[in-house]
Amino acid sequence: MGVHRTHYVCLPCRASYKQEYGPERARRCQRCAAELIHAGSAFAAPRRSDAPAWRVLTVLLTAGVGFHKSCCGGPGFRPRTLREVRENLAYAAATGEPVARALTGYRLSITDRRPGKPGSRPLKRR
Repeated sequence: MGVHRTHYVCLPCRASYKQEYGPERARRCQRCAAELIHAGSAFAAPRRSDAPAWRVLTVLLTAGVGFHKSCCGGPGFRPRTLREVRENLAYAAATGEPVARALTGYRLSITDRRPGKPGSRPLKRR
């Protein structure tokens, strides 16, 4: 049986490393010696030159959101743009929902969810 490997990320270097998963120990970046963050086995790193994607990834990983496989195959919804991150963070602030949970849920903007408010659109899925 093969060794299970998973992804670890260095945010300052914008680097991803695939290493054996085992007892939690401090894993260090090969470039800067900073501690790596466990991203999960379903993680796909953006290009190093894609700064907005790395900003989104930084918000997700520092909030404790990982990219772990679920029983259905993938990690589920994760925001891909800074706009989606801002909308989900605004939703968390308005409703009191934990940030990690708000970031992993599909959300529309706050104004779209207020029934009966003049000028608000009805709920719809994208």
